[in-house]
Amino acid sequence: MKTLQLTDKTFLITGVANRKSIAFSVAKSLEESGARVILTFQNDDIAQKTLKLFPDVDSYIVDVENQDSIDQLRDSLKEKEIVLDGFLHSMAYANYLNPKPFHETSYEDYVQADRISHFSLIALSNSLKDIFNKNASVVTMSISNTRVTSYGYMGPIKATLDASVSYLAKSFSAFSKVRFNAVCAGPLKTSASSGIPGYIDNYLYAEKLTLRKEALKTEEVANTALFLLSPLSTGINATGITVDAGMSCNYFDQDVVKTTVDNS
Repeated sequence: MKTLQLTDKTFLITGVANRKSIAFSVAKSLEESGARVILTFQNDDIAQKTLKLFPDVDSYIVDVENQDSIDQLRDSLKEKEIVLDGFLHSMAYANYLNPKPFHETSYEDYVQADRISHFSLIALSNSLKDIFNKNASVVTMSISNTRVTSYGYMGPIKATLDASVSYLAKSFSAFSKVRFNAVCAGPLKTSASSGIPGYIDNYLYAEKLTLRKEALKTEEVANTALFLLSPLSTGINATGITVDAGMSCNYFDQDVVKTTVDNS
């Protein structure tokens, strides 16, 4: 049986926030597979808390809302003659402090959320293009259904992220074999998702819609990202892989339907 062939490869991982995050699971599995992991953090506060989980890795503070900060990361990696075999883009932010109907979304909130959650993939990929291995793999984290309107204005931003995966794959194909893919995850119990209004109820409801009647696990999503980062996935490009334990085919689960009708 083939292994994931990750030994001695180097990966840049964004978005490690705590043990519950997808990025944490991916980074930990990469280390256990013999790979070198480099971490980035949006600010020093997050870095100080998270580096306790990875005390021996290289890390950088990168404010993805600032192009100079992104380019400084590139220059630092170049200076160390680092070649990246893969890059996990696992960051998202939206201002949910004062939830509003979608049509009342402010331009400032939307632009900031897009800059961090979507455009950072483009900006980082472009800045790092010269230090990617020619067969490198770029993986971003998306959601299983961007039309889930309870997700607020992050839904349209994730839809744009999904579209950009294909455009980046096509654009990079002009000069490399770097591939771009997305892992489109169903509802997960993470610290980040807990800040979304009504998310816990949605998570519990989603569990009832999975075919196995068991919630999706963070490790399951991370394993898919790990596969896409590995050389075993070279035939997959410009693709979003849904990981939702079958939820997307089971919206009319008879038990759920009956419970809803009986209580209406």
